[in-house]
Order: sequence, then C-alpha cells, then structure tokens
Amino acid sequence: MTELGRTPPPVLLTVDQVAAHLQVSRWTVYNLIRSRELASVTIGRCRRITESALHDYITRLSDLESA
Repeated sequence: MTELGRTPPPVLLTVDQVAAHLQVSRWTVYNLIRSRELASVTIGRCRRITESALHDYITRLSDLESA
C-alpha cells in the first residue's frame, strides 16, 4: 500500500514483453488473447496485459501440467 492507503496500480506489459517472458512469438500471445486464455486491456489502439493476468495464465499452465 502507498502512503495514502491506496494499492499501487497494476503493472501493464506490452505484447512483446509478454512474448519475451513466455519465450513465444507475438502471434502466439495475440492468439492467447483472442482465445481468452490470457486477459488483456486495450488502451487506445494498444493492447496491454497486467502482471497478474500473466501470472494467472502461468499458474493455470502449471496446474494443467501437474494434473
């Protein structure tokens, strides 16, 4: 929490940053967004992914692997 008692805003990542983190292509990231496996937001013409959405996606992948 910040000094005013508010939580900081979520960090927004670009498609390129997410692709680099997952070690996949931009096309794959856009397909994950299109299929709603990876949540994103649009700001103007830009697509952004929150760190928490990326973390949730990775957690779901891990859960599928262990099942």
